[in-house]
Amino acid sequence: MNSRTIQRFRERMVEGALLASALATVLITFGIVGILLFETWEFFREVSLWSFLTDTQWTPLFQEKHFGILPLMCGTFLTSLIAMAVAGPFGLVAAVYLSEYASQRVRNTVKPALEVLAAIPTVVYGYFALLTVTPFLKHFIPSLSGFNALSAGLVMGVMIIPIIASLSEDAFTAVPVSLREGSLAVGATKFQTAFRVVLPAALSGVGSAFILGISRAVGETMVVAVAAGLQPKLTLNPFTSVETVTAYIVQVSLGDTPYGTIEYRTIFAAGMSLFVVTFAFNILSYWLRKRFREEYE
Repeated sequence: MNSRTIQRFRERMVEGALLASALATVLITFGIVGILLFETWEFFREVSLWSFLTDTQWTPLFQEKHFGILPLMCGTFLTSLIAMAVAGPFGLVAAVYLSEYASQRVRNTVKPALEVLAAIPTVVYGYFALLTVTPFLKHFIPSLSGFNALSAGLVMGVMIIPIIASLSEDAFTAVPVSLREGSLAVGATKFQTAFRVVLPAALSGVGSAFILGISRAVGETMVVAVAAGLQPKLTLNPFTSVETVTAYIVQVSLGDTPYGTIEYRTIFAAGMSLFVVTFAFNILSYWLRKRFREEYE
């Protein structure tokens, strides 16, 4: 066996390993979706879809059972909205500064330091919101509940800033330098160039970063489970306790709910609802990226 044959054999082995890895990823994904679909189907054999989508109460663990997903979704979107109100502006401004104003030395120092926030365990953020942020906010908002959506959303926003800032900065950096030079050559300021030339050119990447941040906020578990509370309410009041979809899944998954019961299957129905929402955000991200690419080609 000559060296060329050995080289081809090695290449085929590597190719086979890569193919197996790709197929394993696809199969695992289909397996997860399949389990969600099967358990959700079993849930909806006992609970009507209309009641699930329209009932304003979620009490599957109580004596009088209601299976309306609206309170959980309301809590999820309320905390996510607060988080994006913090992470969106701060993340975008940080990205503009790092890509357009900061020197290479400052960028190499600040960007890794900013990304360290993403490495902090989320349970630490949760207890920070509960033990530090909430008592601080109570000095200004006496009616604030001990568990509330505001503290959880604010801390989630701080947690998501590195995601939006890093991905948006990458999108800004990918914009050709010639666009900046052309804008500056016709008399535009650096600020005008950043927000009227570079930002529109990088809008597909920035939009994807924001949607990824929203998906991260919607799917966050520990911060809301620790700081937002476990009371499903159909409310938009950020000063009260709410429960999100992920927090409910954590509550049921603690092991007190018998396997195979309708109460147990509620976690799959709630998980499927969350999957549909995040999947819709991913489709929106793909559509935005494709649309703006077509406009700038």
